[in-house]
Amino acid sequence: MSKNSDRAHLEKNLEDLMDNDWRVFRARLVAQETAEAKELTKKPTASTDHDDDKPAKLEQLGNLFAGAISSIFSKDTKDEDIFDGRSIGGADLPDGIISQDPFVSVAEIPMLMKPKVAIDKTRWAHPIPHIEPGCILVANEKLGGVFHQTVVLIIEHNEANGSTGIVINRPLDGDLNKIASEKDSNLDLSLKLAFTNSPVAYGGPVLTEEFSILHSFGEVDGSKKLASGVFIGGSDELMNEVRINRFNPSHALFVKGHAAWVPGQLPREIGKGVWYCAAASSDLIMRYAGAPMKDIDNPNDLWSDILSCMGGIYLEIAKAYGHGGDKRLMP
Repeated sequence: MSKNSDRAHLEKNLEDLMDNDWRVFRARLVAQETAEAKELTKKPTASTDHDDDKPAKLEQLGNLFAGAISSIFSKDTKDEDIFDGRSIGGADLPDGIISQDPFVSVAEIPMLMKPKVAIDKTRWAHPIPHIEPGCILVANEKLGGVFHQTVVLIIEHNEANGSTGIVINRPLDGDLNKIASEKDSNLDLSLKLAFTNSPVAYGGPVLTEEFSILHSFGEVDGSKKLASGVFIGGSDELMNEVRINRFNPSHALFVKGHAAWVPGQLPREIGKGVWYCAAASSDLIMRYAGAPMKDIDNPNDLWSDILSCMGGIYLEIAKAYGHGGDKRLMP
């Protein structure tokens, strides 16, 4: 059953209104953990016993989650009747969990924890230890060739079929009308006419005659949600939205070609340091699809901006190797 475009757009707007993005919550937790780790390194230690305590303190965030869950399920049912309701669904929540909902479930506990460190919801990025749809790969500063200083948005990843992604920081000269008029393009004429002035980016070396559409309109029929405010596909539905003046074509990024990895290849490349695997805000991911920018942003260097937001050693890499610019000739 296809999803009505009106409903898809409404759902997206409601999600934004309710601040319902678990990735932002995770980013806050990462920022809090980083801040706490810095504080630990500043505190003087009186004995080796304190040094021995540091690894445990650095795992404080993980222990908080574990404690929250275990405290709910580890109650001694011999001394109380489970049907009294006190240990069901988070009725007795541990310290640090705040909820007005008497029916809160264990799955919702992470969303109820309130990190102390605030972040800019529109401009954040941090490394993650695993590959997930909607994450990004930031090219190592030493990587050359067609992927030199690229940012790749992961579309699909599984152990059986491998991984696919699209480069999102290689804008091409000219709009869709110009790019799609070239010989190696097979874009449908109706799409070309509807999205004549839409921006186009080089997406990767695989199937360069094919186009994908990246947008923030909503999870319309034919599209896939990669993250809050980040969708790919659904060009036919979006074409109708353009025709009734409800969708701005400049907020759709057409991506020419894609990148692909066979099973096991991408994890090996990440393990060897070819890519920095990270999560990033929707505004950073959608920069070339009409997302707003801030004064601090370098509008022509997404690679450097993301590394800078990641902080630490990544910030130093951005300072040392950045400023080459996203718009460059393809190898």
